[in-house]
Amino acid sequence: MASGTDRSTEAAGSPAACYRELRRFPAVTRAALCAAVGGQTFLLYTGSSARTRPRGSTAPCSAAARGGATSCWRCGAAAGAATVWTSRRWGSTGRSTWRVRPLPHVPCLQHRRGWHRQRPQCLPGAQLCLRQAGLRHPCTVPGPFACLAWSHSETRLLYVAEKSRPKPRPPCPWDVPGAAMPVEEDEDEEGEQFVYREDWGEALSTRSVPVLCALDLEGSSISVLEGVPEHLSPGQALWSPDDRGVVFVGWWHEPFRLGLTACSNRRSGIFHLDLASGCCELLSAEHGAAFSPRLSPDGRRLLYLEGGLGGPHRQCLRLCMLTWQTRQTVTVLDVVQEPTEEVLPPRCWAADSRRAVLGTPQRSRTDLLLVDTEAATVTNLTAGSSKGSWELLTLQWDLLVATCSAPHHPPSLVVAVLPPAGQELPLCWVLVEDAPTVPGVTWKTLTVRPPCSGQSPTAHGTQAFEALLLSPPDGMAPHPLVVCPHGGPHAVFDARWRPSMAALCRLGLAVLLVNYRGSLGFGQAGISSLLSRVGEQDVADTQLAAEQALRSEPLDPRRLALLAGSHGAFIALHLLAREPERYRACALRSPVSNLPALLGTSDIPDWRYTSLGLPYSFERVPRAEEVATMLLRSPIAQAAQVRTPVLLCVGARDRRVSPTQALELYRVLRARGVPVRLLWYPEGGHTLAGVEMEADVFRNCARWLLRHLGQPPRDRTEGHRP
Repeated sequence: MASGTDRSTEAAGSPAACYRELRRFPAVTRAALCAAVGGQTFLLYTGSSARTRPRGSTAPCSAAARGGATSCWRCGAAAGAATVWTSRRWGSTGRSTWRVRPLPHVPCLQHRRGWHRQRPQCLPGAQLCLRQAGLRHPCTVPGPFACLAWSHSETRLLYVAEKSRPKPRPPCPWDVPGAAMPVEEDEDEEGEQFVYREDWGEALSTRSVPVLCALDLEGSSISVLEGVPEHLSPGQALWSPDDRGVVFVGWWHEPFRLGLTACSNRRSGIFHLDLASGCCELLSAEHGAAFSPRLSPDGRRLLYLEGGLGGPHRQCLRLCMLTWQTRQTVTVLDVVQEPTEEVLPPRCWAADSRRAVLGTPQRSRTDLLLVDTEAATVTNLTAGSSKGSWELLTLQWDLLVATCSAPHHPPSLVVAVLPPAGQELPLCWVLVEDAPTVPGVTWKTLTVRPPCSGQSPTAHGTQAFEALLLSPPDGMAPHPLVVCPHGGPHAVFDARWRPSMAALCRLGLAVLLVNYRGSLGFGQAGISSLLSRVGEQDVADTQLAAEQALRSEPLDPRRLALLAGSHGAFIALHLLAREPERYRACALRSPVSNLPALLGTSDIPDWRYTSLGLPYSFERVPRAEEVATMLLRSPIAQAAQVRTPVLLCVGARDRRVSPTQALELYRVLRARGVPVRLLWYPEGGHTLAGVEMEADVFRNCARWLLRHLGQPPRDRTEGHRP
């Protein structure tokens, strides 16, 4: 991968310089509170992702960089993006003296008092215990298996580790995912050297056989907890109220593993493991998808999310609550909303153990909702806010810590005291840390109503959807328009801060973020409406949103472009084939172009069937007519109609959408004389995440769009070359 532009040669106002300027705002991703002596003040610890580093500098922790992980368990540092920890003091009067200071080491967020504790790997003998137990480092990288929980007695630490595998050889971009690695001759037992070993797919390729472990701080010993059924992969664990057991989420991995990242439809349950007897008890429904358990402060109630088994990978979920003593389960909220990222906030309970706060998409916003588990009522704490996206970081001692942002405003850190039940509104938010509004960017929400059609007689067939329009200053009108359908397809563009989109506006381009029918935040009926209609309804909705924006806003209809990734790229390719003369440029990331080819290469082959309204089972073998239907819905089948210049960006380690999808498309377009360029990132996954990689992808996409829309970029270097 060619690196980005050297800063000494970047022109002012260039894509690279503009992106770097807007990427400098740190994003607070974690927070913890600590009660100071006397309980009159609180210390607020926050962890921010520093997304920009001087060129040539090393990652904060060499172990994280070497391992290819996004976070290092030893020091909490991210590979390529440092996590900067600071502390602030909050007064009981609601006034604060925000003296920000960096911390010399990382506080353990799961520790109930918030004191600094050494991480287990730093304790004497812990490394040796890990090796002797045949375990890898604990999994604290955000994801389904992430876990680091202190016992109530604060003498034991619970975490999830991965059983060791054979030492890997240097990776090859064409390796079969999950293939066994050669081992030393004396380590090979009973011909195990070339055994295929499954993993959990995209972003979880190092997770295969997780186990629950407990570290005894007093004895400096590590033990693997026995009693977890062999057909389960445990994660998201916490201690039971009396510390005599462990509550965890178990994912079924038989007969084989399917991709778990961004998939809330995998069979899973909430389990209780009694440490004395080794008995493992299922607390949730047997045939469902339950996860994200959260124990109330008084230890009497367990809150968790539950969804349907199979179907769309992301869908609306139920909020369930289990009474610990009686094991009685009730549904607090039925299938209406879906909490962000398929997890509840780590600390979401109020001090009364009755109310909980969670975040959920509400059309094109993400709001904080307060749920009264006894009255089964919901109160929107952020309705009417000028900020379009809210995220709860922590709720301790009824003190809410959150971030909020908007498309033109980087994230702000705010706090509020949660009033007694029934008196929550209006909630008074106090600003802790703010960022300036970015000049030259305005935004609005467009409501789009599909026309009545004989093909969609049901209510969801004419359900309104939305799109977010980000625009440069009116003095630059009419603006070129970049149309962006999101990936997923069951995802959402909420009105949050996105540096790349704001940077495009600063470069003179208007951006339309389309939440077509099937997006999250519009109810389960909207999600289900897309099943069997992918490549049709989503494509028509995206074009309809673009047409409405062109009619109502000061936009140039002669300068249209497409920018999308994954399923959004699938939509964009269909639009290029349907209207070959309409769009002047297209930049795509990890594109889906050939549906049947994904059956044997994707970590979610079930979606190929579900998207067409077909049932899926593990033993499923596609019929000839089903493969033909998939091919007819594939953009590659209409590639002969494409005339628009196309830029393709792919990661060689993408497990969700094989990079060969883009390679096949690249060859077809090039053979037909269509201007096309392929950027191949050897270490990239599906999202092409990472500081340098993200910057390079943006810079190349922006230059491609500007060049073909008739606005030459002002960079003095070329970056990637064909």
